[in-house]
Amino acid sequence: MTNTVRMGVIGVGHLGYHHARNYAALDGVALAGVVDTNEGRAAKAAADFGAPGFGTVEELLAIGIDGASVVVPTVLHHGVTMALLSAGVDVLVEKPIAVDANQAREMVGAASAHGRLLQVGHIERFNGAVIALLDAVKQPRFIECHRLSPFPNRGQDVSVVLDVMIHDLEIVRALDSSEVVSVDAVGVPVFSASEDIANARVRFASGCVANLTASRVSVERMRKIRIFEPNAYVSTNYSEQEVLIYRKKLGKPEVGQTPMDLIDVQALPVHREEPLKLELASFVKSVRDRTRPVVAGEDGLAAVELAERIVRFIREHG
Repeated sequence: MTNTVRMGVIGVGHLGYHHARNYAALDGVALAGVVDTNEGRAAKAAADFGAPGFGTVEELLAIGIDGASVVVPTVLHHGVTMALLSAGVDVLVEKPIAVDANQAREMVGAASAHGRLLQVGHIERFNGAVIALLDAVKQPRFIECHRLSPFPNRGQDVSVVLDVMIHDLEIVRALDSSEVVSVDAVGVPVFSASEDIANARVRFASGCVANLTASRVSVERMRKIRIFEPNAYVSTNYSEQEVLIYRKKLGKPEVGQTPMDLIDVQALPVHREEPLKLELASFVKSVRDRTRPVVAGEDGLAAVELAERIVRFIREHG
């Protein structure tokens, strides 16, 4: 590989367009080409970022690339990713890694068999607040996640667990990678055939318990995670990229004080930059240095496996 990493983007709709934009602007990266079955979208991205546009993955592979972002509908993740991996290309595939754990396992296996890197686009891991959170939390005992949003202007053919909650499932697994020993969950459809609101309680072998709520039928948006440790409480607002840590001061309350007066609150320093830019720069570094991605295929697989377990519980006990 030369010092310049040649990257491609398959699927340049709303999100894929921004993958192309970022690759075109990154130092040491050449946007080698974009692919979309929609000629208009391919032509626009090609013109805007000075890269050739193609209608098929085969045409992109023919010009030679080192890595590629797969930003197509989830049902196409498996087929496109497998084709790229077998052609010797490193892949960043958007979340969720695949429509189910079986496809995800095949993708992870193919990456290993072909000696290629597979990264999954769990973009929240590159949110400055999450980076600060993961660095600060050492022994989580209770994790509470809320991810709520209005109903999107598109059909939903998958559960809110795979569509929305999966962001937090991957972060929770990053905070506690011990075995999941039990799951309790409930969910209801509102506008879709599958769950639009869901709550799950997950217990880990470490003793940590995570309570997660996801909704795509809320009036207001909320993206928060709260973590309790033996000696601290950490509150994170994803949207504001803000992390507050609460710790108990030493000593006892003096006359006229309440126990709450002994709580010290500090805002953790957060590096605020476009998460997608950081995610793609991290992927390029992995491609160049041959290092494990921050969110590898195995991590995306673990998130899907847990999501499937939650959905299965909801439907078996509904």
